[in-house]
Amino acid sequence: MTSDAEEHRITCRLDEILQQRQMTLAELSRRVNISVVNLSVLKNNRARAIRFTTLTALCDELACTPGELFVVE
Repeated sequence: MTSDAEEHRITCRLDEILQQRQMTLAELSRRVNISVVNLSVLKNNRARAIRFTTLTALCDELACTPGELFVVE
């Protein structure tokens, strides 16, 4: 049996996208009304799941697609 870490290869590129947009995590948090803690979990690839409403809000605010925000390694 494989561990949870080995079961998926999805990586979040939130940090890179924030740098490209010259935006802080705190600013994004205010704009999308998602806590900095939850965004940090996502940014550091510790999230187990993401709601479509959260994904939509992030993509709308960052002007990106889910495929730009997440990549399969």
